[in-house]
Amino acid sequence: MPPYAGPPIASRPGEVASTLRLLGYLALAIALIVLDHRGGWLSQARAQAGVVTQPLWWLAGLPGRVGTRVKDDAVTRTRLMEENRELRNELLVANARLTRLSTAAADNMQLRALLGVAESRGLDVQLAPILDIDLDPTRQRLVLDAGSGDGVRVGQPVIDAGGLMGQIIQVTPAHAIVLLLTDPDHAVPVVVASSGVRLIAYGRGRSDLLELADIPLNSGVKVGDVVVTSGLGGRFPAGFPVGTVTALRPDDSHAFLVGDLRPAAQLDRGRDVLLLRSAPPLRLPLPATRPGATPVDPATVPATPAGSAPTGPASAPAAVGAAPAGAGTAAGNRATGIPQGASPANAASVANPARAPANAATNAPATPPPATPATEPTR
Repeated sequence: MPPYAGPPIASRPGEVASTLRLLGYLALAIALIVLDHRGGWLSQARAQAGVVTQPLWWLAGLPGRVGTRVKDDAVTRTRLMEENRELRNELLVANARLTRLSTAAADNMQLRALLGVAESRGLDVQLAPILDIDLDPTRQRLVLDAGSGDGVRVGQPVIDAGGLMGQIIQVTPAHAIVLLLTDPDHAVPVVVASSGVRLIAYGRGRSDLLELADIPLNSGVKVGDVVVTSGLGGRFPAGFPVGTVTALRPDDSHAFLVGDLRPAAQLDRGRDVLLLRSAPPLRLPLPATRPGATPVDPATVPATPAGSAPTGPASAPAAVGAAPAGAGTAAGNRATGIPQGASPANAASVANPARAPANAATNAPATPPPATPATEPTR
């Protein structure tokens, strides 16, 4: 025995017992494995134990499932809010585009109507967009985005697809101001298309109303008659629609009638107007001839130059219906289409810019002065 070896250690009773228990457990495990492999009863026991422990497993996994669900709901809500915001913006853009397309379609229809009227009547016109509008009861004006640089001149008639709108009263290099028919300071000589009665239509400060004053009781004017320009005064060409008679009533003296006239032009809408440069001669319907009189062929009647006074028997009725008394007064200016405030010295140039003194370089012949309106008959 080596000298460094210690005394022999005796076995303790507890270690032997532990070894025996381990061997017993191993033998039991082997026996269970063999029995389960041959009979399968242990699998059934495990299945029953799984059913019993299933609620415990569900309860143990509940916090995790709740956390995942909350996270998914938060992500889904955020995504839905973003999609909702994007869809709302797309809807606003789509509505704006639809409104723009509707406006463009309306403008296209108006332009088609304007060009259709110009083409059907063979008019030499100029298209001008409306820049601003003033429909105050005491001031009916339009501002056009066209001026002298575009060939616009003072006194130029303004029309639309419906009929006459007014005239140019002021021109700058880039803009022009239109005096509408409905302005209280404006009047236009007209004629009833069905009977040929000459009258004067006055503005009353409303875009939907004109007034026919001093209608004779025996004139035969009735509600529904169409009124057109007569061409007297040389400012507005003859034959352009002015309006339709909507009502008739006696005046204060009960010696004449006063008529309400609905304008033919759309004075309170539209984005473009037509400036009339020149117009072909338009023939007005002649009134019925007296019994026994020789009928007159309209084709044989010579055209009266613009600005010249009518001659012959027809001159008296024309002068009577053309204007009230006073060539230099405001009423006389209104009757011939001259804006109120124009002096007698420049009345000819305001009534028709073509009558203004020509430039010495052009060597143009002098134009005769306009005819002086006759006095109004006494009532």
